[in-house]
Amino acid sequence: MTRVLLTGFAPFDGESTNPSWQAVRAAADAPPPGIEASAVELPCIYGASIAVLRAAIEETRPEIVVCVGQAGGRPDITVERVALNVDDARIPDASGAGPIDEAIVPGGPAAYFSTLPIKACVEAVRAAGLPASVSNTAGTFVCNHVFYGLAHLIATELPDVRGGFVHVPYTPEQVVARAEPSLPADAAARALREIALTAARTRTDIRVAGGATH
Repeated sequence: MTRVLLTGFAPFDGESTNPSWQAVRAAADAPPPGIEASAVELPCIYGASIAVLRAAIEETRPEIVVCVGQAGGRPDITVERVALNVDDARIPDASGAGPIDEAIVPGGPAAYFSTLPIKACVEAVRAAGLPASVSNTAGTFVCNHVFYGLAHLIATELPDVRGGFVHVPYTPEQVVARAEPSLPADAAARALREIALTAARTRTDIRVAGGATH
């Protein structure tokens, strides 16, 4: 059994739900064979989110960590490639904080790459009949903050852990009154199961095109 920690976020920016937590909870409730999954909800707050993540890692001792967030406006499951060492808030976090151009880890590397097989994960999700792609930006809000915090923990304290970040679209109930793409939470949960299983089985990523022109 491979121990996998899945994290999602609490609602933010006036939303009553967060599809990342809905999908993570469902995926952990029915993990694929060979996966022992735990689910933890993170606050959408700079600083506190990494503290809760660290505590969850210490408690569950996972081999793989997949953090998940909402990317409203994106049409598909996006597996993130890189985390940047910067907080630059376009909107306040759930505590009202809005850091601008601040380092997540002062003196830390400018960026970290995911240690998950991102392209293999994308291909697995597509093979399951769901839309997916590689993303080259996790933004500069709390999602990127957690992604960088996780990557820094792995690089400095947890060499035997692999981890990365995945974004999911809005759910249909979130876009009833606005023209935005959406994906049901149960579909996102299916994608997360495929990603967890692929990460557990794949150490070396596949070599296929997954870049972008802009």
